[in-house]
Amino acid sequence: MSRRQLRPDGPGGWGLDDDDTGCTVLHADMDAFYASVELLRRPDLVGTPVIVGGGNRGVVLSATYEARRHGVHAAMPMARARRLCPGATVLTPHHEDYARISAGVMEVFRSITPLVEPLSLDEAFLDVSGAVRRLGSPARIGAALRDRIADEQGITCSVGVASTKFVAKLASGAAKPDGLLVVPHAQTVAFLHALPVSALWGVGERTEETLARLGLRTVADIAHTPVTTLVRGLGDATGRHLHALAWGRDERRVVALAPERSIGSEETFSRDVDDARVVHRELLRLAERTAARARAAGVAGRTVVLKVRFADFTTITRSRTLRERTDVTREVHATARDLFDALALDRARVRLVGVRLEGLAESATQPRQLVLGERTHGWREADGAVDRAGARFGAGSVRPATLLPPR
Repeated sequence: MSRRQLRPDGPGGWGLDDDDTGCTVLHADMDAFYASVELLRRPDLVGTPVIVGGGNRGVVLSATYEARRHGVHAAMPMARARRLCPGATVLTPHHEDYARISAGVMEVFRSITPLVEPLSLDEAFLDVSGAVRRLGSPARIGAALRDRIADEQGITCSVGVASTKFVAKLASGAAKPDGLLVVPHAQTVAFLHALPVSALWGVGERTEETLARLGLRTVADIAHTPVTTLVRGLGDATGRHLHALAWGRDERRVVALAPERSIGSEETFSRDVDDARVVHRELLRLAERTAARARAAGVAGRTVVLKVRFADFTTITRSRTLRERTDVTREVHATARDLFDALALDRARVRLVGVRLEGLAESATQPRQLVLGERTHGWREADGAVDRAGARFGAGSVRPATLLPPR
């Protein structure tokens, strides 16, 4: 597994030195996270084009770099992705695996510093100012972090090291895949000014078009344009924001966020469904996935939320708050099914269903009151056995019989 550091004479050609003094903000981003996790289950596909996603009506969740070379990217409709890369292997997502690996990655981060700001399952900012004396320079910490994630979780990540969050995130992107890039504080402006305007946070397609009409195509162009001109063309907030970023000014600090407040999963049917039995079966699949993610994260939820989207794209949600928090598949499914049945739909065509757990708290801190005759305990033990089997033989190795394909 390669471990490359982009240097002036390296493949990145950034012309940066390796002075990381004051560069205590790290941005760590897993490489093609969902696809990389799937390859842990299918090592035979390493080095080949792989697309992770649903049926033809779904979207791409992730793709390996081999598939990306054909133009495939996340959020692209699956039908288009298949046309662009017909030789790709398409894998069904295993969300419980993503939650488990993500929890392991975040545990590595928090073993280095308590100042971890997750942005998603697969990326986070870290402030390592308090860890330098104990663990060494920021660049050394970034390298050690990457090694630990590779060794402990089996996936690679790229790390940007800089003095601000904005530049650290740009640096991790420039280092991809499987790299580390330090942007010295003294060279921040030089690094930024070589980039296109699209590199700035807040510049989407429309803003980029507006900037192009003003003759501004690089970050340097924006930096050397009077703020008053930018304000006239983009508005006060956007104009001042982009001018500040163009000079590397970003006052935001890394903030340790509260744990995730909800966990859920949803599925778009390959064709609209009007059979309640099919919906019930999908609700079981989603409940199983959601509860497994909760258990992997060590949390339980108090409220079960059902989401239903109809063929005309009308979307409704219904929820029920339970007496006790739960991470048990049977409880989550029973509640979601009751919520769906209460809608009393008369052959309505359903496009999508989703199940979500809200009101999360650490399951270890949520002792349950035992109720005479309660059967949940046995189902909780069954879920634990399923989790252990999944960890050993792969997710989905043990499933409810109703979810098995017909023989």
